[in-house]
Amino acid sequence: MYNEDEYLMLSGLQHFCFCRRQWALIHIEQQWAENERTVDGQLFHAVAHDKERMEKRGNLLITRGLTVKSSQLGLSGICDVVEFHKSENGVSLFSYEGLWEPYPVEYKKGLPKENEADEVQLCAQAICLEEMLACHIPCGSLFYGENRRRTTVEFTDQLRARVCDMAREMHELWEKGHTPKVKPQKGCNACSLKEICVPKLTRAKPVSAYIEEMLSGSLETVGK
Repeated sequence: MYNEDEYLMLSGLQHFCFCRRQWALIHIEQQWAENERTVDGQLFHAVAHDKERMEKRGNLLITRGLTVKSSQLGLSGICDVVEFHKSENGVSLFSYEGLWEPYPVEYKKGLPKENEADEVQLCAQAICLEEMLACHIPCGSLFYGENRRRTTVEFTDQLRARVCDMAREMHELWEKGHTPKVKPQKGCNACSLKEICVPKLTRAKPVSAYIEEMLSGSLETVGK
């Protein structure tokens, strides 16, 4: 269990899943750079984060910008949308009659990703809600703006374990103040921090290799 002053940003899980170094540059070194993708994403989320306004549609309650936290994960953040469906298996909510089952929905600008970054972030939100409301949330949804569709995500034991492991690793790196070395990947070119991270430098020869080449050349010249 973590104290509130030890909580890290829940949204950082997505950065961490994509690239440990990107997460460290943003959250440990406090470095940031905008590009078209990040600006579009912020504008897209601004629509979902309409403060903490509750909307009722029959047996459905919709809340936006709901703040959540978990002492188990040591994370806190904001959910884009949390739907509450009237259900006998739900929980009681202040000012509303009956029982309501929470269902988190995360909004994403583009299309589904090859990795599980979005699923990990959504599952972490569910774990926070479960801890706060003392309930079980079996699934949630990711809404992608590119295709305007929802993708259902089941919060399996495997996915939950991955969230817990990543949260633990984030805290370990945070305590050490350690920024991992870059591991170049396909997504580096689209990263807004590529000019700060400079992943292409890893492909350059180390100084020791240059020195060895120079010495070898000098010895060959002397031999002649």
